[in-house]
Amino acid sequence: MTDALPASAPGFDQPIAVLKHCHDRIRKQLATLDKLLPHLAGHGADAQARQAAAAVIQYFEQAAHLHHADEEENLFPMLQDTARGEDAALLAQLGPVILDEHRQMDAMWQGLHEQLAGIADASAALLREADVRRFVDMYTGHMEREESHIAPMAKRLFSAGQMAQLGLAMQVRRGIAEPAAGGDALANLRKDYGQATLSETDVADDPFVQFGTWFEQALKAQVNEPNAMSVATVDTEGRPTSRIVLIKQYDARGFTWYTNYDSQKGQQLQVNPHAALLFFWPELERQIRIEGRVERTSAEESDKYFHSRPLKSRLAAIASDQSMPIANRAALEEHYDAVAKQYGDEPPRPLNWGGFRLVPERIEFWQGRRSRFHDRIVYQLQPDGSWTRQRLQP
Repeated sequence: MTDALPASAPGFDQPIAVLKHCHDRIRKQLATLDKLLPHLAGHGADAQARQAAAAVIQYFEQAAHLHHADEEENLFPMLQDTARGEDAALLAQLGPVILDEHRQMDAMWQGLHEQLAGIADASAALLREADVRRFVDMYTGHMEREESHIAPMAKRLFSAGQMAQLGLAMQVRRGIAEPAAGGDALANLRKDYGQATLSETDVADDPFVQFGTWFEQALKAQVNEPNAMSVATVDTEGRPTSRIVLIKQYDARGFTWYTNYDSQKGQQLQVNPHAALLFFWPELERQIRIEGRVERTSAEESDKYFHSRPLKSRLAAIASDQSMPIANRAALEEHYDAVAKQYGDEPPRPLNWGGFRLVPERIEFWQGRRSRFHDRIVYQLQPDGSWTRQRLQP
């Protein structure tokens, strides 16, 4: 199951040749998959099989997706901007087919990855021939189409400047070059996602159960500030504002945070008691959007939470007229010192401080996927109190 040493790779000053070299490396990984089938039948998940499975996983989890991104985010957009006449017609015909094949191959790879992972860690020795055959055949035909039509078109149409632009974008994607200065640097900032998937059969019937599952996973993954969420409100003229707050409770009643009722958000919610929450957990490539009406928690709930806070936080809640201007930091600290002296260790909860609870009407779970083809599952509250669930296009 050994392969010959790879030919030396072309430089990124020849980006089309680099793409062809990627195809050659893909073909070697596909050949390894083909060889694994009889090897597993005769030897099981031995050291050679484990090594081969790990190598295939490493390639298709990393380099192959960079290759797809090269095509989807740079090569095809550049061709669309350049091609005319018959070239444009051929591109319009082949482009959607090739991009759809990327999505199909990504989906096939998810199943193969699971099988290969079992082989790599010696927990299983199963590799379904039908899955391998479908994956190999689609990739083989896919690469032949690109090499027969797309690569020759690019080589014929692209100027030296466009080739340099394509080569630079490919290097930036691999972290071996800096983005171009100015606006192009911002446009080139992108990260491809691929840690997980989300389907209608994966999620719970109840969105609160689904939120709890994801929140627990965020805690276990040690996500930075998993309880931090953006709260967006609108003023009397319909202009939105947002800020980060910390969720302190969630249950079937809704999502609760605590604040000064006289703050900007408090005043806006007094006029328009609707808001939108957003959790973003980049470590898990996930976000959750929650929209609904907002109500105040009971005085008993606010008292309970206020007195559970550290003493200095309670004193600060009294000392600060949140969102109101003040001359300087020294004045703010003087006010705090006066409050601490007045109340000591038992400060009472201010009447203008307490909880807000967003009662959701819409909850969307978003899972990042390869090539911006993300998974989105949304729950909508119905008049009878039940929830509907459906997939949204990315």
